[in-house]
Formats: sequence, C-alpha cells, structure tokens
Amino acid sequence: MNANQHPATPPPAAIPADVHCAQDYETLAPRYIAAPTLAYIAGGSGRGVTAAANLAAFSDLAIVPRLLRDVSMGHTRRVLGAQPFEHPLLLAPVAHQKLAHAEGELACARAAQATDSGIVCSTLSSHRLEDISRLAGPRRWFQLYFQPGRNATLDLLRRAEDAGFGAIVVTLDAAVQAASLDALQAGFRLPADCVAANLRGHENLSSPVLAGNDSRIFQGLMRDAPTWRDLDWLMTQSHLPVWVKGVLHPQDARDLQQRGVAGLVVSNHGGRGLDGAPASLRALPGVRAAVGASFSLLFDGGIRSGTDAFKALALGADAVLIGRLQLYALAAAGALGVAHMLKLMREELEVCMALAGCPTLDDIGGDALMPAAPLLP
Repeated sequence: MNANQHPATPPPAAIPADVHCAQDYETLAPRYIAAPTLAYIAGGSGRGVTAAANLAAFSDLAIVPRLLRDVSMGHTRRVLGAQPFEHPLLLAPVAHQKLAHAEGELACARAAQATDSGIVCSTLSSHRLEDISRLAGPRRWFQLYFQPGRNATLDLLRRAEDAGFGAIVVTLDAAVQAASLDALQAGFRLPADCVAANLRGHENLSSPVLAGNDSRIFQGLMRDAPTWRDLDWLMTQSHLPVWVKGVLHPQDARDLQQRGVAGLVVSNHGGRGLDGAPASLRALPGVRAAVGASFSLLFDGGIRSGTDAFKALALGADAVLIGRLQLYALAAAGALGVAHMLKLMREELEVCMALAGCPTLDDIGGDALMPAAPLLP
C-alpha cells in the first residue's frame, strides 16, 4: 500500500457514532481516505464543472408537502425490467473499490444482500465478478465496458451470464476520460496493485500505432471506441436484458429504445466524462419525454440523500444509482457502513414520500416539485 492509499484513520469495526444521515458519510470521508485518493474519488474530469453541476442541480428544486393524504399502506417496491426490487436505491458500478477498503466490492455485495438492494458490478472491479456475484443477493447486474477485442468482450459477457447476473449494463459514454486536475495536483497515481481483476489475461492487447499526422485522441484512444454496430452485435450475443448507461441526449435515447435495449441510465459518468456536460438531473426530463412514460429509466449523478432520490424519481427516473457515497460509507465502516448508508437513505426517501403525500413510487410525479426560492443575500 502506498501513500495514496493510507487512510488518516483506520476504519472502525462499527458504525461511526457521528453518522446521523446518509450524507454524513461524505463528511467523514477525509478521516478514512487519504487526501490524494479522496481527490481522485471525489473529483470529476478536467476542472470538475460537471461533477459540481450534478450536486448543484438538486438544490434548485423544492419538494411540495401535501396534507391529509393516507400513506399508511405506503411502500417503496418497484419492478425494473421483469425483476422485483424492494426499493429504488441501487449501488452503482464504481471501479477499483479497494482504494476505499481492503474488501472493496465484496463488502458492498454483502451490504446489498443485507438490505435487499440492487447492485451493479463494474468491469473494473478489484475482485472477480464471480466472487462478487456469490455475495450480492438476487438483484445483481453486471456493468460492461466494450474491450478492444470482441473475444475479450464476449468472455466478460459469458462470465457474467454464468455467474448469475440478471442484466448487462453497457457503459457507452467513457471511451475517453480527461484527467481530474484536482487528483493530478494532489499527486494521485493508481497503485500498481490496484488492478481490474476481471481483465486479467486481457491486458496485453496492442496499442494503436500512430502515423506522424495522426491524433492521439481520434486515431489513438478512440480507435476501438464502440459504435452502433458493436451494440447491435452485443445484443445478439446475450440472453440477458441489455441496458445502456451514459445517456443524456433525447435523440440518443429514442435511437436506443428503437434498437431494443431493455432500459437506459441517464448519466454523465459522475462528471468523469465530458467536463461541461449537463447535470444528469437536468437531462432527465428530456430523456423521459423522449422514451415515454413506460420505458425503464435509471438515474445516476449526484445522489447524496433520500431527498435527492425523491427529486430524481419525480423527474422521471424509475430508480437511482448511488456512486461516490457508496465508497465513502465503505471507507468508513466496510459492509456495515454501506448497509447503514442504504438504510438511512431509504428512510430519508420514505420521509419525503410520506410528507409529500406519495404512498408509492408511482405516486411521485413532477407536481411534487417546484423551483426552490433563491437564498437571500
């Protein structure tokens, strides 16, 4: 373990006493994650404009309380695809989770099972997808990055099917990622022992040879970026439903829907893709309008509380993914911390639903929101 990884304080064996809401885990993160690593986890690409916009978008909306509504039969159940979920809070696919805790994705898998939560396992996980699947419970999906060679992509797909994952979530918005300037300035470097366990045996694919006038981006990094042909091929190769993550443009959403994907994830990759892209929350209503009311949509980007989840659901999401907060809770208390964070966030969502007069997720709509009043100077 190098200086990037040494936490300021070893993680406790119990829930920290000063955690009272889900977002408290973010407040505690500097205590348990070394500064360079925290800069990498917390930062977006470039100057972090989009990562900051994801958070700011939630503060522009207020939730409208309603009176005299009977919510005594309320619940948070939802069906995604054909699979029942007890609540709409899923653990997002986050790479290299050993940066936050030695058990990494295995701890998050245990937390998902303990809290009846969905989990999406990353291609770039620190542990093998088979090991994660065995611990994750029934609501487990696999996030897929296209690999430079189709054989490697197909190998990941077959392994995910054999391991019992219920869906494939293919990420299409991260063929090129600009470095986080905050992480670079903090001196972060990915440790040598922080490897993608699922890609062992596929690491030695040759890099493109560039001619003198070739671009390092267009003819280099983007040479093997997936196209519509690759997506069409993938959908013929798997019996699992295929979701697409990274959708912001309504026309892309319509095209993907017509292509036959099972659902979409409205996401800007947590601000780690194009710096300057819109906040995911701002893109969500346009994508929902493009695909209609019944098509499955997940949301990813800036969720820190049950209140945030409520707002995303009100704007058209069927469920939300929790990314960075998952790592903060993992660093603070391992599997117990992630499970506690999910429990707190679910209760926060239920409070919002109850006070807004929404006994079920289907009752949450745009009329539950209004613009937030600007703060007085």
